Amino acid sequence: MLLLLFAIALAAGDLAAAKAEPDLNKRADLAMVNAEHSVDVARRAFEAGKRDQADSALKEIQTSVQLAYDSLRETRKQPRNNKYYKRVELAMQALLRRVDALDHDAPYDERATVEQVEKHLQDLHDQILLDIMSKRK
Repeated sequence: MLLLLFAIALAAGDLAAAKAEPDLNKRADLAMVNAEHSVDVARRAFEAGKRDQADSALKEIQTSVQLAYDSLRETRKQPRNNKYYKRVELAMQALLRRVDALDHDAPYDERATVEQVEKHLQDLHDQILLDIMSKRK
């Protein structure tokens, strides 16, 4: 099932497939897959010296992760017992490692932009962990 979601997201190459998904939990998964794909796009753009494409991919990473987080919040389910929160948290953790590696490989003058995206990812990751670990409201 995840492979099908991955194939759909790669075929679209943008957030259109994720935003069109009516199931909020699946939308969060698709958004995280899109963010992973955008890291690859940013890396290739940096290697090719295409700064505009790299900046666009970095913005898409940020937008994708925000969409995933917002989709989970819109479900109104308790994060503590929602497996989709944990899936997104683990995907964000892996994404953070990849963005950190991208930061080290990016040209010096572009590192501030990558670090800004990395900080946004870390903030959302921390918020998801707090949501999961907090007691019921």
